[in-house]
Formats: sequence, C-alpha cells, structure tokens
Amino acid sequence: MTQVMAQDQIMRDDLQQSLTRSHINPSTLSTFQRILLTTDGTLTDILEAYLFEQIQVIKLSEEFIAISHALPLMGLKEGAEVIERKIFLQGKISRKKYIYAESIIVPERLDEHFRHELLKTRTPIGKIWFEQRVETFKEIVDSAKEPANTLASHFKIEPSENMLSRTYRVFSNRQPVMMITEKFPESYFLNSFEQ
Repeated sequence: MTQVMAQDQIMRDDLQQSLTRSHINPSTLSTFQRILLTTDGTLTDILEAYLFEQIQVIKLSEEFIAISHALPLMGLKEGAEVIERKIFLQGKISRKKYIYAESIIVPERLDEHFRHELLKTRTPIGKIWFEQRVETFKEIVDSAKEPANTLASHFKIEPSENMLSRTYRVFSNRQPVMMITEKFPESYFLNSFEQ
C-alpha cells in the first residue's frame, strides 16, 4: 500500500477532496503543515504548542462593510453588514509572522461581550472562544495553494513563492458566524520545529 493510499484512508473525504481540488498532495506536506490545513483546532493554541512561543494578533484592518455580493456559505445576501478583518499571527518574542488571516464576521450573530472583545482587544479569536466558553463547530470548506504576491514581504519570501491556505466556517448556535481564511508560506513548518 502506498503512502498516499494510506493517507486517503485516514483523512476525511471532504478534506481529501478540498486538497485534491487545490492540487495539494498531502504526502508532500510536512506533518505540521497537514495538521494546520486539516484540523479544526484553534490555530493559536496549535502554533503555541508547536513553536513554544506565545502568539499575538497584529490587526491590519477591521471594518464594518456591506458585502457587494451574496455569500451563500454564510447565508448572507448582497448588502448584508459584516466585519471584514485582516490580521497576522505573530510570535510575541520572535516577532516573526507565521499566519495571515482574513475573516468575514456576522456581528448580529455574536454575543455582545464576544463582539466587544473581538473589536477592542488584540486577543486571538480562539482565546476569546475559550475564555467565554463559546460552543463552536468548524467546517473546512476549501484549501488552496497560490503565489504569495503582496503578502510576500511580510513573510520575507519571494512574491512567486506559494502560500498554503484553508478556509473554514465557524458555527455557533447552529448558524454560521464567521468565515476565516488562514494562509502561511509553503516553505514554513517543514522541519520538526520552526527556526
């Protein structure tokens, strides 16, 4: 039995299909890259455990916008008001940027205290979920491999180098409250620890 066949049997069908659509072969990824792309755990906690460093949020932008087109995955019609958020997850000591993330958040579907923490602090979303004991379900809906382009300078890589990403929906109270895309350079997390 080949290694790819063994992974096909281990990985959920939806995750395997997402990677296949994106032309990402799981057998070419490091173990940690596969974990980042396919698990539904809180990314900040996973990074902190792997890197043995606290992770902080660097907010690039966060604004209320009216969406210009319907977003069926979120059950939103054109013109719906959302929070569009763009951040980096960065090592608190190393100051190295590890992940770029962009989110679409439906504020009316969030608890008021959660909304306040999200907008007024630099606390990662996963930590807010934990601190407030918010029950969530995450569903990975896409994976991608694409050139870094304008993100390259932030990660100190060439614009033509690839980024790997996953997009997932977050449900709370049985409705989608967020859609998050997380990206990292394909050259990251190849070794047993990040240098």
